[in-house]
Amino acid sequence: MSEPLRYVVVGAGAIGAYVGAALKRGGADVTLVARGAHLEAMRRDGVQVHSPRGDFHVAVDATDDLDAVADADVVFLGLKSPSLPAMAPRLGERLAPGAAVIAAQNGIPWWYFQSHPGGHALSLESVDPGGVVSAAIAPEQVIGCVIYCSTEITAPGVIRHIEGTRYAIGEPDGELSDRCLAIAGDFTRGGLKCPVETDLREQIWLKLLGNVAFNPVSALTGATLAELGTQPEMMGLLRAVMEECAAIATALGVRIPVTVEHRLERGIAVGDHKTSMLQDVEAGKPLEIDCLTAAVIELAEQLEIPVPHTRTLHACVRMLDARVSSGAPAAPAPVLARAA
Repeated sequence: MSEPLRYVVVGAGAIGAYVGAALKRGGADVTLVARGAHLEAMRRDGVQVHSPRGDFHVAVDATDDLDAVADADVVFLGLKSPSLPAMAPRLGERLAPGAAVIAAQNGIPWWYFQSHPGGHALSLESVDPGGVVSAAIAPEQVIGCVIYCSTEITAPGVIRHIEGTRYAIGEPDGELSDRCLAIAGDFTRGGLKCPVETDLREQIWLKLLGNVAFNPVSALTGATLAELGTQPEMMGLLRAVMEECAAIATALGVRIPVTVEHRLERGIAVGDHKTSMLQDVEAGKPLEIDCLTAAVIELAEQLEIPVPHTRTLHACVRMLDARVSSGAPAAPAPVLARAA
């Protein structure tokens, strides 16, 4: 890939718009696909990024037309996991045959067992119902991505970058490919960290260890990461969920590079930060459950590994998601007794 790459960001929300703006700042050819007031603001005023690393503003090409992906060399999926099964067929029929698709979703990705070096042939209904995503996006088009970056939309077209700039990418088969190296170069020129990993599954599980515990618990309690660390009983629950998750990773032949205790401590040390799932609760958006707790439970069943704490947490957060999706308050309003 000696020619400059053309990027299209599908789902240019908080993460997608930040990535697109960074790539544009580095000189890449980028189009953002979005909708609503956020799209109109980006069309009119570009993307404004507020960051502790320095604010910046870029003019961008933005559209609501998914046909924009037809000429893309690289499609960055900024969609959250619940949106992907419905979007995948529409996306797949528009992709150029040689286009690369960077899958930037949380949790266990749909492609996890494609080209799996451990020889496992598992499929996950929780993240790829009916195989619809795998059928729409060819395995050779997939580039995995593990994100360590926190952003939010503070106003249409305005992104607050809170922390983190790391976007680890890698081929599902572990090859150190020219296309990954070219993409990493563009990300780096835009001010992002983009290591190319030959074992991206290790990074997937390292992040998942925290997400499968911190995200649901914070959503259920309304607590920041720092607040979760103030209760010994809560720390015990988080630790137990992480240990169950780590047992599954080990059964799949994945070596997690840090201990559960270290991962727990690092998560709490992030401080007064609201997880993405808690932010979704507050915004009334669907919760990313299937790729996290549901996927862990599905894998546990296939591998015959007990995960009682994760099952309990999943049942609770599934109920919360039902309430949020119905428009009901996340928690019942208190009943005030009247004096006789």
